Parts: sequence; structure tokens; C-alpha cells
Amino acid sequence: ISKRKLRELIRPTVADLKRRVQRPDLVEAHDVTAADPDFLIALKAIPHTTPVPFHWGRKRKYLQGKRGLEKTLFKLPDFIIKTGIANIRDTAMEEEEKQNAKQTNRGRVNPKMGSMDVDYKILYEAFFKYQTKPKNLTSWGDLYYEGKELETNTDIKPGGTLSKSLQIALGMGGSKNAPPPWLWNMQRYGPPPNHQRLKIPGLNAPLPNSNCQYGYHPGGWGKPPVDAYGRPLYGGNPLGRPGSGGDGDDEND
Repeated sequence: ISKRKLRELIRPTVADLKRRVQRPDLVEAHDVTAADPDFLIALKAIPHTTPVPFHWGRKRKYLQGKRGLEKTLFKLPDFIIKTGIANIRDTAMEEEEKQNAKQTNRGRVNPKMGSMDVDYKILYEAFFKYQTKPKNLTSWGDLYYEGKELETNTDIKPGGTLSKSLQIALGMGGSKNAPPPWLWNMQRYGPPPNHQRLKIPGLNAPLPNSNCQYGYHPGGWGKPPVDAYGRPLYGGNPLGRPGSGGDGDDEND
């Protein structure tokens, strides 16, 4: 039997490879053809590992679809526009257009220096005080691909105040004293895994005010998560005085 036939016989299937590795979500169809598929998946599972560019096995050239598209003009960031450098440049260009050939040649021989200077303090504050972080920056090991700039940003934004229409849609009745609809599941399964120290009223912190009450009636805040000895399961003090900080041992009347 030839070596090629032998490799095909001992080559695992994608299902077998996914079954015996710890990270089956990293297995791809071409991983089974590697010299050591298990070791390859182990390398891919190492945190912060830079993946191989996805276009390595494609016949189409990288960014071939971008050819022929009009490139948008570069736009200065807002913190640089506020320095006024664009207005100074436009004024200087207008003055150059008004000059005749003799004045233009004289300016090339003896140019006027410092005509487009900006105050050092303004430049310092623009770059070290008012500078903003550019959007759509790629992370470590992330590779650009066609159409990436057209994708919507799905980053989790910090929560804010719930509007009355949103409260009604979530079944909260539009009342400020009603609990959020996910509180009961948090009391059952615990706080979010990525926010273990977050203070959530009714879970590991007291209720917002005295108008809120525990219970499973409409507008109730469920049952405080405590063990058989009355100790909070998720830290804090959910049985504290309504509106208090929540870390102290408040006495209940």
C-alpha cells in the first residue's frame, strides 16, 4: 500500500476530530489533513493565538473585490479640526492663488516661514487632552477582510434609564418601582458571570425604596436569594433597609 493510501486510511473525519478535542468549535474541514490534527487544534486553542489568514486556501487574490471601488477622502478628526489648522491652510492657499508668477517665484526663493504655525498649547491640548480613540480599530491578531467596514457594531453598550414605553414592553407596567423582568432568573441562577461584583437590587443589594416589596405578585421583587441560615447566596445584603448602601448589616424590623 502506498503512503498516500495509508494517510487517507488513518486520516480522521471531521466528526471524529471534533469528538476527541477540547475545543470542537475550532475544527475546520481542512484540519483533518494536517500531520497532527490534535496538536493543531491544541495550538489554535491557546489564548491570544493569531489565526492563519482565512484566504490562504482561496484561489481569489486578497482584496480583489475592492479593486475599482472609489476610495473615500480622508477626513480630519474633530479634535484636529478644532485647532483651526484647516482654516489657516485654506487661507494660505487662497493667498497663493492670488499671486502672480513673479510673486510665486519670489516666494520659492525666499519663502515666508511660520505662516501656518499653530499655538503650541492648542496643539498639546488637541492631542493629549481632547484626542478621541478612532473607531473600528482591529484587535490583536485580527485581519481585515472585504466588507468589514460595512458591518454593524455589536459591542455591548452600558445600560441606561429605561423609558416608559420600554418598561411597558418588558412587562414592568411603566412603574419605577417594578423590578426588571430578568431579576427572578438572576435570583435563581445568580448574577451575570462577567459582572459578579455588580450590585443588583433584590439580588445582592437592598431594594431601591420603601415602595418596593418582595413577592411574586404583580410588581413584586421575587424572593431574596438566601440559604437555610438566612445568609445571602451572592454576597451583599438584599435584606437591608430599602435605599441603603447594601453592604452593612442593617437590622430588619
